[in-house]
Amino acid sequence: MTVERIFDELGHFKRYQACLYFAAVFQAIACGIHYLASVFLVETPNFVCGLPGHNITEVLYGNLTASSVEDMLPLFSSKAGPMVVRTAEGEQWELSKCRYALRTNPTDFTYHFDGNRTVSACNGTFLYDHSEVYQSIVTDWDLVCEKEWLAKLCQPTFMMGVLIGALIFGDVADRIGRVKILTFTSLCQFGLGVAVAFSGNYYIFLVLRFLLAMVSSGYLVVVFVYVTEFTGIKVRTWTSMHVHAAFAVGIMVVALTGYLVRVWWVYQIILSTCTLPFLLFCWKFPETPFYLMAKGRYEETQKLLDQIASFNGIEFTMKVEELLEPEQRENGLALLGGEAVEHHHHQPQTSSQPEKNLSILDLFSSWRMAGRTCTVWAIWFIGSLGYYVFSLGSVNLGGNQYVNLFLAGAVELPSYLVGCYAMDRIGRKKTCAPALILAGIACMLIIVVPPDIQVLAIILSMTGKFAIAIAFGLIYLYTCELYPTIIRSLAVGSGSMMCRVGSVVAPFCVYLADVWVYLPQVIVGILAFIFGVLTLLLPETLGKPLTTTLEEAEALGREPSRKPSERGNREEQNGLEMNQH
Repeated sequence: MTVERIFDELGHFKRYQACLYFAAVFQAIACGIHYLASVFLVETPNFVCGLPGHNITEVLYGNLTASSVEDMLPLFSSKAGPMVVRTAEGEQWELSKCRYALRTNPTDFTYHFDGNRTVSACNGTFLYDHSEVYQSIVTDWDLVCEKEWLAKLCQPTFMMGVLIGALIFGDVADRIGRVKILTFTSLCQFGLGVAVAFSGNYYIFLVLRFLLAMVSSGYLVVVFVYVTEFTGIKVRTWTSMHVHAAFAVGIMVVALTGYLVRVWWVYQIILSTCTLPFLLFCWKFPETPFYLMAKGRYEETQKLLDQIASFNGIEFTMKVEELLEPEQRENGLALLGGEAVEHHHHQPQTSSQPEKNLSILDLFSSWRMAGRTCTVWAIWFIGSLGYYVFSLGSVNLGGNQYVNLFLAGAVELPSYLVGCYAMDRIGRKKTCAPALILAGIACMLIIVVPPDIQVLAIILSMTGKFAIAIAFGLIYLYTCELYPTIIRSLAVGSGSMMCRVGSVVAPFCVYLADVWVYLPQVIVGILAFIFGVLTLLLPETLGKPLTTTLEEAEALGREPSRKPSERGNREEQNGLEMNQH
């Protein structure tokens, strides 16, 4: 009987919580948008070296002829050879991506030439194909040839910002409250998002995107906690899984906007203003009852509970004091990491003393726990790596890149429904392991797809994304249930660090598509398959009470050593999905 009781009285997901939930999740769409906006921001169209000061009269490329380079660019591919042009002065040049060559004394104007050439590197003028991408940061700031790595640096630096933002804002939200952080990060997301569009040069662009990543990631971390603390146990699996779904909607918005708008700064402004309505009412958001109770702000809690009751149309007579017997208060605080101990001097400091000095090494306290931790970390890592490799890499798969990215977002929505349903029916392990193995098989089948059947490669890639999304959505809850209360938040925290490492590595993995177009998917497939098989060694936690000590956690999966009293403890079982954040 903890603060949880208020949901039994007020409803687990009634009108008030539903309005709050959809409003909070609406802004998570913006996080999905900014995480993947760079797919089209840094798009590199076809290009060749320009010839400043020369008037080009005729262009040859293979057996095709044209009167201007721009007409030929949509068909140009550097693998097939250079473009040959003739100028008004009669000179013949061979133009390729990063160099050009002047033919010495050519006799007639043909594509193949056996004489000598003077080759020189491009002197900073490039001609771009504007048929697909009218303006991207690549065409504006010439991020090609020796500057190509600068364009490739955009996404990894963004992901570094995500990593740092998650560390900073998660901690600050526990100190000063969830709502302040939600409001602050939303305002910054809008302000920085629009500022990126007006960045005059590459370095300002990079810094603004880095800051934007920090606040987007901060919002995403805190919104999980917020919706978890405003919904009751019965719906918590669903509400936390479907924050991911809002992120997927963001991916679909990016694909749609990218298709309609081909000028990068207009595209960036439109994406940033998508979630503007949220700013008009986010300052009215209430703080969560758990947080107010933990900080000892009982009058505010009472006001909030009365407000929820009247909005939900429920008669509500409970007084906050009823939630306050000493041992009950301690349970309520466990949610917030017991940070309120110093606020209530009259509270006896019981067994929390020796638990203070737990470190990450406790996750490896025995061989059994070490194996479990490594497997869980591997799932977090591959979940994130696979998620971003499929999303960012979908534009390289051939076919229409806008449709591919849209599908990569759309395929996630059913995956969370399937994941939620399967988790509660057949169990966590039996959902996670097959999902990873399916992702592995789908990706490895890509190797045998003939290059002319692009549709099949896209279907396999989307199947991989679908399966990885199930594992990725499930691992939050599974980690909570595999570890005891004393190191639960440490386990989830370290897992989400592994997840951030995966997202930093993902863009580099996507660049391997330059070596072979399906290489990123194959790498993810092999890892997913191996980790999926390892997942079969984890214990099942469906219907088990949450553990409190390391000994109990180790005993998970060893059936005979279960105490009967523990197994029959329905009260704890109801608290199963509590500490999800």
